[in-house]
Amino acid sequence: MKKLIIGLIILGLTTVSFAQEKEIELAEVEVLGVNYKYLNAVGDSEVARPVRMLEQKAATFDLKSLDNYEDEEHEYYVYFKIPQGKILAVYGADGEIIRTSERFKDVSLPLDVSNAIVRKYPGWKISSDIYLVTYRNDGALKKTYKLFIEKDGNHKRVKTDNKGKFI
Repeated sequence: MKKLIIGLIILGLTTVSFAQEKEIELAEVEVLGVNYKYLNAVGDSEVARPVRMLEQKAATFDLKSLDNYEDEEHEYYVYFKIPQGKILAVYGADGEIIRTSERFKDVSLPLDVSNAIVRKYPGWKISSDIYLVTYRNDGALKKTYKLFIEKDGNHKRVKTDNKGKFI
Protein backbone atom coordinates (compact mmCIF):
# COMPACT_ATOMS: atom_id res chain seq x y z
CA MET A 1 0.00 0.00 0.00
CA LYS A 2 2.89 2.28 0.89
CA LYS A 3 4.49 1.68 -2.50
CA LEU A 4 1.19 2.47 -4.26
CA ILE A 5 0.81 5.84 -2.52
CA ILE A 6 4.43 6.80 -3.19
CA GLY A 7 4.02 5.75 -6.81
CA LEU A 8 0.91 7.90 -7.25
CA ILE A 9 2.66 10.93 -5.71
CA ILE A 10 5.65 10.53 -8.03
CA LEU A 11 3.35 10.09 -11.03
CA GLY A 12 1.39 13.22 -10.08
CA LEU A 13 4.55 15.32 -9.70
CA THR A 14 6.03 14.19 -13.00
CA THR A 15 2.94 15.13 -14.98
CA VAL A 16 2.92 18.61 -13.41
CA SER A 17 6.60 19.14 -14.16
CA PHE A 18 6.05 18.44 -17.85
CA ALA A 19 3.18 20.93 -18.17
CA GLN A 20 3.99 23.81 -20.49
CA GLU A 21 2.88 27.37 -20.18
CA LYS A 22 2.14 28.90 -23.52
CA GLU A 23 1.38 32.61 -23.80
CA ILE A 24 -0.96 33.69 -26.51
CA GLU A 25 -1.06 37.36 -27.40
CA LEU A 26 -4.44 38.62 -28.46
CA ALA A 27 -5.20 41.75 -30.42
CA GLU A 28 -6.45 44.70 -28.39
CA VAL A 29 -10.21 45.02 -28.39
CA GLU A 30 -12.12 48.20 -27.60
CA VAL A 31 -15.76 47.76 -26.68
CA LEU A 32 -18.00 50.75 -27.30
CA GLY A 33 -21.73 51.08 -26.90
CA VAL A 34 -23.89 52.14 -29.79
CA ASN A 35 -24.46 55.57 -28.23
CA TYR A 36 -20.95 56.46 -27.11
CA LYS A 37 -21.06 59.58 -29.34
CA TYR A 38 -24.12 60.82 -27.49
CA LEU A 39 -22.55 60.26 -24.07
CA ASN A 40 -19.29 61.91 -25.14
CA ALA A 41 -21.18 64.93 -26.47
CA VAL A 42 -23.55 65.54 -23.57
CA GLY A 43 -21.29 64.19 -20.85
CA ASP A 44 -19.94 66.87 -18.56
CA SER A 45 -18.46 66.46 -15.11
CA GLU A 46 -20.36 69.48 -13.80
CA VAL A 47 -23.81 68.36 -14.97
CA ALA A 48 -26.20 67.52 -12.15
CA ARG A 49 -26.48 63.88 -11.13
CA PRO A 50 -30.15 63.37 -12.17
CA VAL A 51 -29.28 64.68 -15.64
CA ARG A 52 -26.35 62.27 -15.99
CA MET A 53 -28.44 59.34 -14.77
CA LEU A 54 -31.24 59.97 -17.27
CA GLU A 55 -28.80 60.54 -20.14
CA GLN A 56 -27.08 57.26 -19.23
CA LYS A 57 -30.43 55.49 -19.24
CA ALA A 58 -31.24 56.89 -22.69
CA ALA A 59 -27.83 55.84 -24.01
CA THR A 60 -28.10 52.28 -22.74
CA PHE A 61 -31.76 51.75 -23.67
CA ASP A 62 -32.36 48.50 -25.58
CA LEU A 63 -34.56 49.45 -28.49
CA LYS A 64 -35.33 45.79 -29.27
CA SER A 65 -37.12 45.51 -25.92
CA LEU A 66 -40.01 47.61 -27.28
CA ASP A 67 -43.21 45.70 -28.03
CA ASN A 68 -43.60 47.33 -31.44
CA TYR A 69 -39.95 47.01 -32.53
CA GLU A 70 -39.47 46.10 -36.19
CA ASP A 71 -36.25 46.18 -38.21
CA GLU A 72 -37.93 48.07 -41.05
CA GLU A 73 -38.88 51.12 -38.98
CA HIS A 74 -36.69 54.16 -39.55
CA GLU A 75 -37.18 56.06 -36.29
CA TYR A 76 -38.42 55.32 -32.79
CA TYR A 77 -39.43 58.04 -30.34
CA VAL A 78 -38.79 57.11 -26.71
CA TYR A 79 -39.67 59.35 -23.78
CA PHE A 80 -37.70 59.16 -20.51
CA LYS A 81 -38.98 61.01 -17.47
CA ILE A 82 -37.96 61.62 -13.85
CA PRO A 83 -39.29 64.27 -11.45
CA GLN A 84 -36.42 66.66 -12.29
CA GLY A 85 -36.72 66.40 -16.06
CA LYS A 86 -37.33 64.51 -19.25
CA ILE A 87 -35.65 63.39 -22.46
CA LEU A 88 -37.30 62.72 -25.80
CA ALA A 89 -34.86 60.54 -27.72
CA VAL A 90 -35.20 59.54 -31.36
CA TYR A 91 -33.50 56.23 -32.19
CA GLY A 92 -32.65 54.69 -35.53
CA ALA A 93 -33.48 51.03 -36.27
CA ASP A 94 -29.97 50.04 -35.15
CA GLY A 95 -30.52 51.58 -31.69
CA GLU A 96 -28.32 54.64 -32.23
CA ILE A 97 -29.61 57.95 -30.90
CA ILE A 98 -30.33 60.26 -33.83
CA ARG A 99 -31.38 63.30 -31.78
CA THR A 100 -32.64 64.28 -28.35
CA SER A 101 -34.53 67.08 -26.76
CA GLU A 102 -33.91 67.37 -23.02
CA ARG A 103 -35.42 69.59 -20.33
CA PHE A 104 -34.55 69.61 -16.64
CA LYS A 105 -35.84 71.92 -13.93
CA ASP A 106 -34.07 73.20 -10.80
CA VAL A 107 -30.85 71.22 -11.17
CA SER A 108 -27.56 72.29 -9.63
CA LEU A 109 -25.72 74.73 -11.88
CA PRO A 110 -22.16 74.43 -13.17
CA LEU A 111 -19.66 76.68 -11.44
CA ASP A 112 -19.11 78.77 -14.61
CA VAL A 113 -22.81 79.61 -14.81
CA SER A 114 -23.11 80.47 -11.11
CA ASN A 115 -20.00 82.66 -11.24
CA ALA A 116 -21.27 84.50 -14.34
CA ILE A 117 -24.54 85.36 -12.55
CA VAL A 118 -22.71 86.55 -9.43
CA ARG A 119 -20.39 88.78 -11.50
CA LYS A 120 -23.08 90.30 -13.71
CA TYR A 121 -25.90 90.46 -11.15
CA PRO A 122 -24.32 90.94 -7.70
CA GLY A 123 -26.82 90.48 -4.87
CA TRP A 124 -29.38 88.72 -7.06
CA LYS A 125 -30.68 85.29 -6.06
CA ILE A 126 -31.42 82.47 -8.50
CA SER A 127 -35.01 81.45 -7.74
CA SER A 128 -35.23 78.63 -10.31
CA ASP A 129 -33.58 77.33 -13.44
CA ILE A 130 -34.30 75.27 -16.52
CA TYR A 131 -31.57 73.30 -18.28
CA LEU A 132 -32.19 72.57 -21.98
CA VAL A 133 -30.14 70.29 -24.23
CA THR A 134 -30.60 69.52 -27.90
CA TYR A 135 -28.39 66.90 -29.49
CA ARG A 136 -28.08 65.60 -33.04
CA ASN A 137 -25.78 62.77 -34.09
CA ASP A 138 -24.26 64.94 -36.82
CA GLY A 139 -22.42 66.79 -34.04
CA ALA A 140 -24.86 69.62 -33.32
CA LEU A 141 -25.19 70.18 -29.58
CA LYS A 142 -26.74 73.06 -27.69
CA LYS A 143 -26.81 73.41 -23.89
CA THR A 144 -28.74 76.34 -22.43
CA TYR A 145 -29.66 77.46 -18.93
CA LYS A 146 -32.73 79.66 -18.41
CA LEU A 147 -32.34 81.31 -15.03
CA PHE A 148 -34.98 83.17 -13.08
CA ILE A 149 -33.32 85.63 -10.72
CA GLU A 150 -34.76 88.05 -8.17
CA LYS A 151 -33.67 90.91 -5.93
CA ASP A 152 -35.76 93.27 -3.81
CA GLY A 153 -39.02 92.22 -5.47
CA ASN A 154 -37.58 92.60 -8.99
CA HIS A 155 -37.51 89.57 -11.28
CA LYS A 156 -35.43 88.86 -14.37
CA ARG A 157 -35.05 85.98 -16.74
CA VAL A 158 -31.59 85.41 -18.21
CA LYS A 159 -30.10 82.78 -20.51
CA THR A 160 -26.57 81.40 -20.54
CA ASP A 161 -24.77 78.56 -22.21
CA ASN A 162 -23.07 75.88 -20.15
CA LYS A 163 -19.88 77.99 -19.94
CA GLY A 164 -21.64 81.01 -18.42
CA LYS A 165 -21.75 83.10 -21.60
CA PHE A 166 -24.95 85.17 -21.71
CA ILE A 167 -27.22 84.67 -24.69
